[in-house]
Amino acid sequence: MTSATRVMTASGVRPSARPRGRGLIRHWPMYVAIAPFFLLFLGFGLFPTAYSLVLSFQDWNGLGAAKWTGIDNYTRLFTDPTFWLSVRNTFVIFVLSTFPMLAIAIAVAAMLNNAVRFSTAFRIAYFVPNITSVVAMAVLFGSIFGENFGLANSFLHALGLPGVQWLSTPFGIQLTISILITYQWTGYNAIIFLAGMQSIGGEVYEAAKLDGAGPIRSFFSITLPLLRPTIIFVLVVSTVTGMQSFTEAQVLTASSSTTNPNSGGAGQGGLTMVLYFYQQAFSYNRFGYGAAIAWGVFLIVVIFTIISWRFTAGKKEDQARA
Repeated sequence: MTSATRVMTASGVRPSARPRGRGLIRHWPMYVAIAPFFLLFLGFGLFPTAYSLVLSFQDWNGLGAAKWTGIDNYTRLFTDPTFWLSVRNTFVIFVLSTFPMLAIAIAVAAMLNNAVRFSTAFRIAYFVPNITSVVAMAVLFGSIFGENFGLANSFLHALGLPGVQWLSTPFGIQLTISILITYQWTGYNAIIFLAGMQSIGGEVYEAAKLDGAGPIRSFFSITLPLLRPTIIFVLVVSTVTGMQSFTEAQVLTASSSTTNPNSGGAGQGGLTMVLYFYQQAFSYNRFGYGAAIAWGVFLIVVIFTIISWRFTAGKKEDQARA
């Protein structure tokens, strides 16, 4: 029971409420300290987001007055085959990059967890690709996967295998972008998995060892089940970032495009959803339609995030029932 309640109970009279303005005056230094973030968020986050929603119902080329068109942009979006091609490309790149990346990251984390010497150096080395400029890596990968003088085809030729048209076929472009994304995020996710593995108590492995379980059996029966929350977290984050891939495709396919540097290369195989939004808004100055594409991308990302969240909740409920 609080002191205020005791006072009210003893006298039968509720004490007067504290003036709201007094709290603001007393804590004004704290409000001033956090004000810059909210002001910047209001000016560069919330307002552009709200304005893009209004813009998605208008036709505007960046000059002059905007024309109100209602839901025409969204009607056009749902019947635009190029948009659905970009959705398909994004999902292909997401599947080719995310699941191999998760498997490799878990394997790398398991090796780092058992490393005895130079473990810190290995962790830094695996983290370097994530802090390297994406543009620089895309330029480097463009040289490695070049069809005439690229290292990838030179390696295949050395093995007696035919070269691959990495950047001149739709699937080759998607595969190259997927390899780049996998290289960029494997080390980052491996560090997260490593933190999850190190949170598992050693007594669990000691008990399994006494029962005769070997390293492989312990990994699949103990490590992976207990690492499930971390795997789900990484999968959700990878889904959100994978659905918004842009720089990799834009840089890798810009030199191979003969019509528009933002068209996604040969067969538009590298045209992702965000790249298509960028193309329509900033190459063709169709800002209204570009805003509608951006909200379509947002809706798709939200749907997949909810699916991942429901999948996580389902697993927790199963564990609770068990």
